[in-house]
Amino acid sequence: MSTTRLLQRQILPIDRDTDVFPLYVDLEDAKLDTDRDAVGGDKAAKDLNNAAIRQSTSTGRKLHPDQIRSRTALRLEPSQLLSFGTYFNAFPASYWRRHTVVDQVELTVRVSGAGAMVTVYKSMARGHSQRVDAATVEGDGGEFSFTLPLKPFVDGGWYWYDVVAGDHGATVEGAEWTAQVPADRAEHGTVDVCITTMLPDMSAQLLTQLGQAEELQPYLDTVFVMDQGKDKVTDSSYFPAARDGLGDKLRVLVQGNLGGSGGYARGQLESVRKGTATYAMMMDDDVVCEPEGIIRAVTFGDLAKRPTIVGGHMFNLYSRSELHSFGEIVQPWRFWWQTRLDGYSQWDFGARNLRSSRWLHKRADVDFNGWFMCLIPRVVLEEVGLSLPIFIKWDDSEFGLRAKAAGYPTVSFPGAAVWHVPWTDKNDGLDWQSYFHHRNRIIAALLHSPYERGGRMVRESLNHQVKHVASLQYSTAELRHLAMEDVLRGPHALHGELATKLADINAFRKQWSDAQLHADRDDLPPVRRKKPPKKGKSDIEIPGRKATAIAAALAPLRQLRPVRELSGEYPEAELTAMDAKWWNLVKYDSAVVSMNDGSSVALYKRDPAHYRDLMKRTIEIHRRYHREWPELARQYREALGDITSPEAWEKTFAPWIDQPDGDDR
Repeated sequence: MSTTRLLQRQILPIDRDTDVFPLYVDLEDAKLDTDRDAVGGDKAAKDLNNAAIRQSTSTGRKLHPDQIRSRTALRLEPSQLLSFGTYFNAFPASYWRRHTVVDQVELTVRVSGAGAMVTVYKSMARGHSQRVDAATVEGDGGEFSFTLPLKPFVDGGWYWYDVVAGDHGATVEGAEWTAQVPADRAEHGTVDVCITTMLPDMSAQLLTQLGQAEELQPYLDTVFVMDQGKDKVTDSSYFPAARDGLGDKLRVLVQGNLGGSGGYARGQLESVRKGTATYAMMMDDDVVCEPEGIIRAVTFGDLAKRPTIVGGHMFNLYSRSELHSFGEIVQPWRFWWQTRLDGYSQWDFGARNLRSSRWLHKRADVDFNGWFMCLIPRVVLEEVGLSLPIFIKWDDSEFGLRAKAAGYPTVSFPGAAVWHVPWTDKNDGLDWQSYFHHRNRIIAALLHSPYERGGRMVRESLNHQVKHVASLQYSTAELRHLAMEDVLRGPHALHGELATKLADINAFRKQWSDAQLHADRDDLPPVRRKKPPKKGKSDIEIPGRKATAIAAALAPLRQLRPVRELSGEYPEAELTAMDAKWWNLVKYDSAVVSMNDGSSVALYKRDPAHYRDLMKRTIEIHRRYHREWPELARQYREALGDITSPEAWEKTFAPWIDQPDGDDR
């Protein structure tokens, strides 16, 4: 026996922000980009084609907001052509083909307006599109159904439909993608949404958005908010609307600041202990959500061949048609997260539509999905454990690798997404977060690197440490060194220091001037230098390959020279964040450097004695890692089950868990 399941429906923007229109509708021709093999091949060929690929087409921004009649209905002007081959409305056939029990879908489109035509297309992994079928409205309106097999989509490809209005216009009333599925897959699962917050207003606005989405309510079991900030979400002026919308489904759990990993682990623990939801979804607090994406993720998880982690994509909150990344991997030799090699980050659908971007038609297989939006089956949490106790950074990627090793794949699923502040606007590689970046990357590599000594991990750590020291970024270098020392203490120290480590490292790093931020540039002395630039050359010229190699060789030696006398009183240069590269910083004895977020500056000052001490310790600890890596990896792998178990996390949460009413609201 089988039953019909709705897989996906046509949706339109909730608000009238024209920036997001290209994600829902497209009025442009599908002009193909350059040769797909060149684009996805070697880096040089890929770079040469970037300009052609990203040329402006303006896509759905040409749509007038008044044409949107409802969440599902859209009015077309006479003779207007409109495509639903877009991020939120095209059907990602290859993902359903590869990961689910669905082998055929039924597309039903409802159109009013005499003479309107509906045309169905498909694409293959190389991006070439083909016309599949078409129908024309006779009379005032019609409902058209198209049976579409998934067999040809092994490596990639999408289905979508275009609509052309007749002489008097047309309205696309709605469209649904459905499938016949086994009777035991008839009922949809439910989800516990887990939100960790220190931003009460943004969190309350997100909760309000979830509560106001009527179609989402049958899928929600509980919405857990792990409130870890000084200012509470329940005190936000936006909270009453959130509480009214979600009602008894909302639970606010107050606890100390245990970082993202501690917050998400609390949500995971509560979801597992409660045992009533099929899934737990990790979601950041500072996002704008497309609620339909949650429904699609649950539906995909329900119909997956095996328990599968279903992740959403991230769009740029400040440039809302820009996709930040379309699938991420952990490169095993370097052991670093990155966009897959045949993909792009920061891809703007407002400049290049889905249909014409060939690289988007190949299925993107991933190792993990960020926890800004990530659906995890409860059975996976029960088998592989909860988050690592590492505060922030690498908790989501490590979990994805751990689940993958246990036979549970991750799918970054098109059509499920949030808008979030992009990583490029943050300074987390240099500030207090650099400690967690480095420590947790090493821990993840110890747990999951397939190479005996972590591949290039130790060597790359040494290279980066030398770069930071030579660039006068002493606080960053000291934090990275502290991170390496802490890893050597072993895995069982992680839970105990979860609540205190942030305060410790913030106090520790303030010893150095590069960590002392000034909101007003005039708090620091003006720039003065004894000699002008040689031959009038710009201080921020980008060196060629030969010059870069020479600079890299000479920079460590230059740090041993005495500091120029004037530089102790006046900075020698003022650099913007984008110009503060190592090949520029190594030239100076002091410099004022702005931060990536544009809110402050810091004074970098060269100290030869500190440089010698740091370099000595850097070499010693990296030699130790090279010697001890195999034994250290054994210790961490043997302890993994213990430190990620619900029992271990219950002890960490003991001061806050099962508290009387008032602490658990």
